Amino acid sequence: MGNEALGTYTTLRLGGPAGTLTVAAETDEAVTTVRNAYAKGSPLLILAGGSNVVVGDAGFAGEVLLLRTRGIEPVETQAGSVVLRVAAGELWDDFVEYAVTNGWSGIECLSGIPGSAGATPIQNVGAYGQEVAHTIVAVHAYDREADSIRAMSPAECEFAYRSSVFKHNDRFLVTHVDFRLAVSGDSAPVRYAELARSLGAEAGDRVPLRQARDTVLKLRAGKGMVLDPDDKDTWSVGSFFTNPVVSAGRWSELGLDAPHWPAEDGSVKIPAAWLIEHAGFPKGFAGEGVSISSKHTLALTNRGAGTTDALLALARTIRDGVRDRFGVELHPEPVLVNCAL
Repeated sequence: MGNEALGTYTTLRLGGPAGTLTVAAETDEAVTTVRNAYAKGSPLLILAGGSNVVVGDAGFAGEVLLLRTRGIEPVETQAGSVVLRVAAGELWDDFVEYAVTNGWSGIECLSGIPGSAGATPIQNVGAYGQEVAHTIVAVHAYDREADSIRAMSPAECEFAYRSSVFKHNDRFLVTHVDFRLAVSGDSAPVRYAELARSLGAEAGDRVPLRQARDTVLKLRAGKGMVLDPDDKDTWSVGSFFTNPVVSAGRWSELGLDAPHWPAEDGSVKIPAAWLIEHAGFPKGFAGEGVSISSKHTLALTNRGAGTTDALLALARTIRDGVRDRFGVELHPEPVLVNCAL
């Protein structure tokens, strides 16, 4: 297949045509597609859920691989834990539901996140006090340079805040991910203040898995962060900007009366949403056919007639406004394909 609009396969519903399009339902087929593209020196774009990617209006002239592999398999069972091997194309929220239904704890607060299981380690997906790096024990990936599939340890994955060795790196095709989950009907300790309040719990408490999942889904839906084809507030990549992390010294220099929390190595994390709102960009702030979500300041949305160029113009306006007002630089969270901020 070729010349098909990639907006068909992204949650933003934006993106121009593909050069060629291959749909892979089996891992071997996906690996062969990547191997052949690498051998020919052809540009290759891998898409699964399309929830964390912004594709330019000109599309992608090379080969596009749509990953549609499926499967969840227990590979190790102990008294208190289970290791599950999940195919990269498996829908992430389907896996979370499967874990909650079976009484496996550790990813329940990641409910409702769109996209595929194989994409989660690339971004080190996180929400409501959990991130996938907390439970991943191995990422199985096809290494184009070595022409082999290898199991990569968490250390080799180089997990960091919304990042990993896989992000902005076309060397690897994630094929499966191994997660170690606790055998428990209760959630992991609740770490996120907003979630704890919604649960009527205290930080560190455990609650029934189903209650945790349902509460997270409700919170996310209220912010337009659960995909709904009839709600244009969900036509987004989720949070467009990451929360800035600055050194303790820089935080003192800024002198901001803003919410903040400690990050690694004594640094300080500042909520991007607060910076955006206080720089003069409220919910619903509109560009041409695009706008900030009416439900969540961090989501930039396609209102149905938008373009990638218009979305990025809005993102630049917000980024530059925050920098001019506060002296803090915002950085995009999604991967930008054939376009730039």
